[in-house]
Amino acid sequence: MQDIMGVGDIAFPNLGLYLKDVPQGFTVFGFYISLYGVIIAIGMLLGIAIVAQLAKKTGQNPDDYWDFAIYGVIFGLIGARIYYVVFEWDAYKDNLLEIFHVRNGGMAIYGGVIGAFITLFVWCRIKKKDPRMIGDTAMAGLLLGQIIGRWGNFTNREVFGEYTDGLLAMRIPIEAVRDKTDITENIAAHIAEGTNYIQVHPTFLYESALNLLLLILVLLYLRHKKFQGEICLMYLGGYGIIRFFVEGIRTDQLKLPGTGIAVSQMLGILLFIAAVAVDAGVRIWLRRKGSTEATQN
Repeated sequence: MQDIMGVGDIAFPNLGLYLKDVPQGFTVFGFYISLYGVIIAIGMLLGIAIVAQLAKKTGQNPDDYWDFAIYGVIFGLIGARIYYVVFEWDAYKDNLLEIFHVRNGGMAIYGGVIGAFITLFVWCRIKKKDPRMIGDTAMAGLLLGQIIGRWGNFTNREVFGEYTDGLLAMRIPIEAVRDKTDITENIAAHIAEGTNYIQVHPTFLYESALNLLLLILVLLYLRHKKFQGEICLMYLGGYGIIRFFVEGIRTDQLKLPGTGIAVSQMLGILLFIAAVAVDAGVRIWLRRKGSTEATQN
C-alpha cells in the first residue's frame, strides 16, 4: 500500500482494502449535511422499524412503540450530549454555545441509553404500560441503532484505539483525524518515516460487530425469557461487558474528573455485574415462589 494517503482515504492494509475519498458529508442546495448525522438517523429509523415488527408479531400495538420512539429519541439524544459535555466540560466551559454544535460528533452512547431508559419509565407511567415488557421489545431496536450508528464514527475518523498491526488494523491520514488529541504517544511513535497516516484499532468496528452478535442472541432468546425485563438485563449486561473491553482500547476515553478511570469502562462493568446479579436473584425468587412469570409480550 502507498506511503502517502489522500486526505479522504481509509485503508485496512492486512485485509488488502484501500478505500479512496471516503466522504464525511455532502452538500444539498448549498447546505452541508454530515454523514455522521445521516447514519445516526438511519440507525434510529431502522431500530424503530424492527421494534414495531416485533411488537406486531407478539400481539402488541406497534403504534405504541412509534409513539414512545418520538420521546425516546429526543431525550436519548439530549442525554447523549449531556453525558459527553459533563465529562468534557473543560472543552465547553469557555464557549457554552459550542455545546449545541453536534454536527461533528460529541455524543456518548451511555448518555443516550440513560436518557432512553428514564424516558421509558416516565412514558410507561403516563401511558399505564409495563416498562419491563416495553423495554424487552425495544432492546432489539436500541441495539440495531447502535450497530448502524457506530459507522458514523468511521466517516468522522474518530473512536479508534491504540496502534495495532492486527488483521483489522486501520490506517487514517493524520490530517483527517477529527480530534488530534486522540493520537497518543504510542500511536505517534509508530508513524513510519515518510508516511502521513496512523495505524490503529478500529474500535467502532469491534463494537458494531459485537453488538450485532448480542442482537442475534437477544432475538433468539426473546421467546424463551424467564420473566419480564430479562431482555433489558441481557442488554445492559451484554453491552456493559462489550463496552468494558472496547473502551479499554480506545484513545478518546471520557475520564472521571481528577482520575485516570474511564467512565464508560467503569459503568460497563458495574452494569454487567448488576445485570447478572438481578437476573440470578429474580430466577431464584421465581423458583422459590414455585411459579413462572408470564413472559408473553
